[in-house]
Amino acid sequence: MDHPVTPAVRMLRQHAVAFEPQLYDYVEHGGTTRSSSELGVPEHQVVKTLVFETDAKKPLIVLMHGDKQVSAKNLARHMGVKSVAPCKPEIAEKWTGYQVGGTSPFGTRTQLPVYVERTILEQERIWINGGKRGFLVAIAPKVLVELLAPEPVSVAIEKSA
Repeated sequence: MDHPVTPAVRMLRQHAVAFEPQLYDYVEHGGTTRSSSELGVPEHQVVKTLVFETDAKKPLIVLMHGDKQVSAKNLARHMGVKSVAPCKPEIAEKWTGYQVGGTSPFGTRTQLPVYVERTILEQERIWINGGKRGFLVAIAPKVLVELLAPEPVSVAIEKSA
């Protein structure tokens, strides 16, 4: 399959990671609901790469199940900071080098601390952004641990309607 060669793909190849490229029709604001239905996979196994920043403007990445949201309050408490909030798209792009909607935790422009919802690591397989809108890669969750050394957290909350 012909797929984009992004910094994320280069990083996965460099570390000899087995991954399965998955392309789908990207829809603005379609999110993981769209990608999971396009690819026929459970939304719980589609992992969002979210760029947050602390009240001190320090950026970080949070990896979250597609069907959940991040409790910013619980994450801030876990980190011992006053608050965390999602970055503005242009700030997120500056730190990661990726367009919002196509952010991968792999191959980011700046190496950022990564936090992963602990239950993601229990999945058999996950689908995570490959560095471009409409492009996910299927990998084993242990790849996250091996390449990103993320800090496991329990900050998932149900998506609000």
